[in-house]
Amino acid sequence: MQQAIAIAKSAFATGDVPVGAIVINKDGVVIGKGFNEREANNDPTAHAEVVAIRNAAARLQNSRLDGCTLIVTLEPCAMCAGAIAQSRISHLVFGAWDEKAGAVGSVWDVLRDPRSIFKVEVTSGVLEKECAALLKEFFSDK
Repeated sequence: MQQAIAIAKSAFATGDVPVGAIVINKDGVVIGKGFNEREANNDPTAHAEVVAIRNAAARLQNSRLDGCTLIVTLEPCAMCAGAIAQSRISHLVFGAWDEKAGAVGSVWDVLRDPRSIFKVEVTSGVLEKECAALLKEFFSDK
């Protein structure tokens, strides 16, 4: 999570919400990284999770990331939860909860819905205070 937090700080330079993500393989090697690039690239899908998943899939030359873990500083939204499921990420670890748009327990629970055909292990609240502090800093200036 410390690596994801460090990556999230890159978003301050572009005016994006500071969210960072990494994908690690089953051996713990980082194979994908990303931070929010929505404002930087005028791309509404450029959330940190999607950027990291795209990076990892390109590196592996495979759309399936079975056995991989996504670590992200903020609870994923519905779009990102869908991308996690579609990429076959095995484990999600996130820091801060998103009470407005979170889709892994706050507002919805896309990944653990019993109707879902994709099974993703979820670990929440990792370094939650540190992750939330980045967001508070960003939004206090707005």
